[in-house]
Amino acid sequence: MPHDVTRRQFALLAAGAALAGLLPARLAFAETTLEKIRRTGKVTVGTEAAFPPFEFVEDGKIVGYGSDILAEVVKALGVEVEQLDLPWQGILPGVLAGKFDFVATTVGINEERAKRYAYTLPIADGQPYAAKRKGDAMTAAADLNGKVVATQLASSTEPVAKAYDEKLKAEGGEGFSELKLFTAFTEAYVALANGEVDAVIQSLPALAVLAKDQPDTFELLGPVELPGAFTYLAWVTRPEDTDLRDFISGVIRDMRGDGRLYALQEKWFGFRMEIPDEGYLPPGAV
Repeated sequence: MPHDVTRRQFALLAAGAALAGLLPARLAFAETTLEKIRRTGKVTVGTEAAFPPFEFVEDGKIVGYGSDILAEVVKALGVEVEQLDLPWQGILPGVLAGKFDFVATTVGINEERAKRYAYTLPIADGQPYAAKRKGDAMTAAADLNGKVVATQLASSTEPVAKAYDEKLKAEGGEGFSELKLFTAFTEAYVALANGEVDAVIQSLPALAVLAKDQPDTFELLGPVELPGAFTYLAWVTRPEDTDLRDFISGVIRDMRGDGRLYALQEKWFGFRMEIPDEGYLPPGAV
């Protein structure tokens, strides 16, 4: 009986091996997100359409600098796109949970995120800056001592604002009287306009456009400078999707090379931002 069992097991193993030989070799490996996108002819992206001029809603459609870049990426992929408009706080957890294929909204580069997400080539310079109400007496970010400051909850500028508050205290100041965190930057702008807060800390490109579009309400205060800070803005994929990240980076690089990227910057910001090939990620990045 033991001999018969051994022979039966051997026969089953041989049959299994023969069947495996008939299957496509690719089935032995997990399909990547980029391969799935190409197979299905569809890509789903997560966007926070409350971040003008990068992504915002106009006449019922998502438009902006990032949206125009996304159109070029989708064209290069040769697929259809479904763009989900989500609150910022759900964007990064959502991509890790597989609710969409990649993040097509601006994500500030910082050390903690760079270990958890695969950043594309940057699309903009995200130098942290402060904006104030038009005519307020402050002349530099150092004047934020004793002021109520706002930024967005869970944004890359939340830790920047907290670190700058500590920097002011370390230099002998009192720091912010309060740091208010809003769900969206658009809410922070309203709070600044109506006097609920004294300043908003945000990336320079977005604040520059805010001040240009509403010059009677807002004006730039100055850079929020911290040693060793990474200041660029990019998109992200899941860490295992480096092939998708590299594809997107290739499209951005091509757009930079032939001038399309700079043309979009002029269109949406009114100025150009140089995009580096290296040095924009902290050590240990995916």
